[in-house]
Amino acid sequence: MEDVLNVSGKASTTTATKDDCPYTIELVQPEDADAVIAMLKTFFFKDEPLNTFLDLGECKELEKYSLKPLSDNCSYKAVNKSGDIIGIFLNGLMRRPSPDEVPEKAADSCDHPKFKKILSLMDHVEEKFNIFDHYPNEELILDGKILSVDTNYRGLGIAGRLTERAYEYMRENGINVYHVLCSSHYSARVMEKLGFHEVFSMQFSEYQPDGKVVFKPAHPHVGMRIMAKELNLDGKQSAAPITKL
Repeated sequence: MEDVLNVSGKASTTTATKDDCPYTIELVQPEDADAVIAMLKTFFFKDEPLNTFLDLGECKELEKYSLKPLSDNCSYKAVNKSGDIIGIFLNGLMRRPSPDEVPEKAADSCDHPKFKKILSLMDHVEEKFNIFDHYPNEELILDGKILSVDTNYRGLGIAGRLTERAYEYMRENGINVYHVLCSSHYSARVMEKLGFHEVFSMQFSEYQPDGKVVFKPAHPHVGMRIMAKELNLDGKQSAAPITKL
C-alpha cells in the first residue's frame, strides 16, 4: 500500500531568495524522526485532501506509517544554514512480489477508524493497479511516499533538488522506475512539472466499497493518480499501456 503524496502547505506572506537561504540536500537519518513529524504536522497532514475531508486530526497511526520508509535509507531532506529541515522527500523501496505472495492489506492492522478508511482506499488502488505488471522487466522500484516543502522557503527549487537526489540514488542502485501515488491535484501537477507522467488514475466517485462514495474532497481534488518516471538506465522503454478506471 502506498502513501499519499502532497506538496501543499501553510500559506506564507514572504518568499525567500537563493541568496539569503542556502540549503543542502542530505539523507534523512533515524534521529530525524521527530523533526520530520513536526514538519509534516505543519505542512502536510492538515492540508492533504483526504485528511481534510475526514477531519482526521491527530493520528499517531499516520505518524508511524509516515516514518516506515526511513529504514530503506533513500529519503532526503533539505536543510537550511540553521540546521532546520525545510523540505523532505520520503521514499521507500518496492520489490516485485513472488507469484504465490498474498498482498498485505494495510487497513487490516489499523485501529484508527478514519485513517483506516484512507488505508482501505490505498489497498483498493493497489488491487486495481500493479506497478510491476506495468513494468514487467523491473524487480525493484523507488516509491515516492511524501514530498513536503516548508512554504516559507518556496521558490528555491527544493522539490526539484530533492527529486534529483533521488535520481542519483536510483542510478547508484540500478533502479529504473520512480513511482508516486497522488491524492492531491496539486501534487500530481508538481510531479508532472518534475517530468513524471500518469500511468493510472481513478476518480474518488468510482470508489464505492459499500455502494456509497466514501471520499468527496474539495475541488479540484477529484481522484487518485499514479505518476511514474523512467530513467531508462538500460536504454529501453518497458512500460505497458496506461490504465484508467
